[in-house]
Amino acid sequence: MIFLKAYHHNINWASFVPDAQGREELLSALCGLHSSVNRRVLGKSLCGRPIDLLQLGAGNDPVLLCGAFHGMEWLTSLLLLRFTAQMAAALETGALISDISLGGFLRRRGVVVIPCVNPDGVEISLHGSAAAGEYRELVYNASQGDTSRWQANARGVDLNHNFNAGWESLHALEREQGIHCPAPTRYGGEYPESEPETKLLCDFCRGQYFRHALAFHSQGEEIYWDFGEDTPQKSRLMAQVMAASSGYRVSEPEAIANGGGFKDWFLSYFHRPAFTIEIGKGKNPLPLSDLPEIHCTLEEMLVFSVIM
Repeated sequence: MIFLKAYHHNINWASFVPDAQGREELLSALCGLHSSVNRRVLGKSLCGRPIDLLQLGAGNDPVLLCGAFHGMEWLTSLLLLRFTAQMAAALETGALISDISLGGFLRRRGVVVIPCVNPDGVEISLHGSAAAGEYRELVYNASQGDTSRWQANARGVDLNHNFNAGWESLHALEREQGIHCPAPTRYGGEYPESEPETKLLCDFCRGQYFRHALAFHSQGEEIYWDFGEDTPQKSRLMAQVMAASSGYRVSEPEAIANGGGFKDWFLSYFHRPAFTIEIGKGKNPLPLSDLPEIHCTLEEMLVFSVIM
């Protein structure tokens, strides 16, 4: 249940349960409080759950922020929703974020937020294999009855291995490591964009220009910024700015995590900057109690990610 602090027109984030019902309550509260937030449904997940999209500011030259590609990394969706509330307040009241006037900037350029790319995976991680509907038996068998660290969608496909960027090389690495069928993590599917969640996001990006894109994951306090020869020269500098403002480390992913991801696909398809931000530190799933500190650490970086 979500409780609103009327005197601040804020949401009590500590009361939020990040499942489908809680997310719907939060989105309704957020849009009810902030008329500057335009909400629509991008499409449906494999199990028919909505994949919500929030738009703020002008429609020109927007930046794309996406979270919860992995089920147990649901804290990323809360971080993005909390930042969305801040951006809306900045637009409506002129409130500063990290002493920066973001509202004026958003009246010239926009932001699109997709807080939860993988709603089925989040639900499975939180509520078990029964949340997978017709895929419950597959999920139960693949997880051996323990879905607490479930990353994939309801079909056992890791969405961040399912994008068409170095997919064949990554698929070969998966097979070398014994991953050749639906699994809680790191199975890239039968072919790129085989999953509705992946295809929806790709089709959306192909149909609308984005200046750059950020994908939020957990954990490690790291920033990934490159993928092959198509990486723009300015990407490294942008990553360094975000690292300097957050204290996170600019890093290179390990082999099994290189390729197949949204950041990799965006870079290789559009030749424009894209980044993976690994929020927080510890063991996934990170606890809800970590959100305030993570948000405080990343607040300035999030502002810079929108205005760069």
